[in-house]
Amino acid sequence: MGGELPKQYLSIGGVPLLLRALRPFVSHPDVAQVVLVLAPDDAENPPGFLESLQGEALTIAAGGRERADSVAAGLEALQSGCEIVLVHDGARPFVDRGVIDTVIAHARAGEGAVAAVPVSDTIKEAVGPDPTLIGRTVPRAGLWRAQTPQGFPRRMLEEAYARAGTAASAATDDASLVEVYGGTVRLVPDSPRNMKVTTRDDLAMAEAIAGTQR
Repeated sequence: MGGELPKQYLSIGGVPLLLRALRPFVSHPDVAQVVLVLAPDDAENPPGFLESLQGEALTIAAGGRERADSVAAGLEALQSGCEIVLVHDGARPFVDRGVIDTVIAHARAGEGAVAAVPVSDTIKEAVGPDPTLIGRTVPRAGLWRAQTPQGFPRRMLEEAYARAGTAASAATDDASLVEVYGGTVRLVPDSPRNMKVTTRDDLAMAEAIAGTQR
C-alpha cells in the first residue's frame, strides 16, 4: 500500500478500515470473544478508535513475524470455553452477516468452512524465469478465490498448527493447513464486495462501496 500509516488504520468513508472489519464480529450474538492481533508495538499502544470496543468482547494480542505466527498468538489468547474459531483478515471491511452465520454453522457441525467466490476470469499461468510469459491457460471450472472469515472447530485448527510446526509459516490461509491433514473444509459462497484492501486501487473501490452503504 505504501505510506506511513498501516493500511488497516486508513479511513474508509470516515471510519477506520480495521474498525469496519471488527464491528460485525464484536456485535454478533454468537461471538463470545474477538482477539485482535496487532504488531507488537501497536498491541502495547492500541489506536484510540478501539477504546469503545475494548473489554470482555475484545482482546488485543501481539502478533508474530509471519501470518501463521499471528494466528497462533490469537488462538493462544482465546478463552478456554471457545470451541469454535473464526479467522478474519483485518483488511476486509465489508463482511456479510449471513456469511459469518453460515461459516459458524459449518464449524459447529465439525467441519472447516471458507468464505469464497467462484473464479470468473480466465486464468493464465506464467512459466520460466520470465514472469510475463504465458505457459498455459488454467481451466477455471471448480476454482474459487478464498476469502475470510474461515471457521473451524478450535481443536481442528489447533491440531493442524501443531502438526504443521514451522511449516505453517508457508501457508497463505488456515484452510490449507487443515486440508493437508485431512480435515473437511466447505466453501461458503461469498460476495466480491468482501474484498481485501491491499492496494491504492482497492482503497478507492472500498470508498465507493462505503458510499453506497450510507
